[in-house]
Amino acid sequence: MINGDLIKKRILIIGSNGMLGQRLTEFFQSAQNIELMCASTESESLISGANYKQLDIRQKNKVREIILDFFPDFIINTAAYTNVDKSETEREIAWKVNVNGVENIALYSWTIDAHLIHISTDYIFDGKSGPYTEDAKPNPICYYGRTKLASENSIRTSGVRFTIIRSNVLYGAAKFGRPDFVKWVINSLRAGEKIRIVTDQMGNPTYIDDLVCAIRTIIEFKKEGVYNIGGTEMLSRFDFTQRIADYFQLEKVLIKPILTKELNQPALRPLKAGLITLKAETELGYKPRKIEETFALMKKELNL
Repeated sequence: MINGDLIKKRILIIGSNGMLGQRLTEFFQSAQNIELMCASTESESLISGANYKQLDIRQKNKVREIILDFFPDFIINTAAYTNVDKSETEREIAWKVNVNGVENIALYSWTIDAHLIHISTDYIFDGKSGPYTEDAKPNPICYYGRTKLASENSIRTSGVRFTIIRSNVLYGAAKFGRPDFVKWVINSLRAGEKIRIVTDQMGNPTYIDDLVCAIRTIIEFKKEGVYNIGGTEMLSRFDFTQRIADYFQLEKVLIKPILTKELNQPALRPLKAGLITLKAETELGYKPRKIEETFALMKKELNL
């Protein structure tokens, strides 16, 4: 009899050059009994040594080709059009990536009976009564949120085996691409720049490596359904910024508190948002790290 643990799992990461995609790639590259394929829009992988193909998920034939050629057991989709404000004006692009692209992935995941793990967001809620459980009623107030809810619904109706993970305010030690919120705050304050941070947007910021651990568990135990993955503490963006400044010994006088409406952004933001993670803690053994612990890990890995 063959031990199931000795059979290689085939995992396809779509959006592997993004912040979460990079950490997933690094993690599964070093994991045993994993055959890994990565795909993203750029011509090359940001992570060296990755088995990689270029992919625009809007191109149905390319999605079909990669999925049917590799024949993965699990597909992790981290690809998305995530510019919340531009989504208001670039609606066609946002819909084609976040909805049509996901429909393409779901179709061919279903075709080969792969388990699709899809990353969603707390922006599917209106932010009036957060933090939210998995079965709270969605009511997006911006176009980006509408596309992400539509992508969830397209997966639900596709017949594919799926896990939808909702998360919020991702940060962590991804080495490439634009800086996350934590690195942006550090870079700005070290440069002596004043930064305006909102006091009225609530969430529980999610350390990327905690999210990677949750995905690993989902794969290991083939858990299906919807799971909220977030950090340990509900706090405002302003309070989170203060904590960053405290830990990295930066000038807090440069942090100016403002209200969201003062930014005059094209897209509305859910204000009282965030996610309750009790289901993930119970069913996945999810244990998010404390905020200062995550800062220590980032400081060490990125020499911050």
